[in-house]
Amino acid sequence: MKSKVKELRARHGWNQTELAKRANISRQTVSLIERGEFMPSLLIATKIARVFETTIEDMFQFDEEELL
Repeated sequence: MKSKVKELRARHGWNQTELAKRANISRQTVSLIERGEFMPSLLIATKIARVFETTIEDMFQFDEEELL
């Protein structure tokens, strides 16, 4: 899974702690998502998408092999 979380966070000039506070999740969760070590639940993905005013589909993309 590819994530745009780090890119979007950088565009807004936020550090991981700021994003975590805005999304009401832990900073460790943000870090794991950005490193590709954690696939967020639908709830967490929705919280992050709302902070960035975008869709889950725009923020997270699966490689074709993952969908087979």
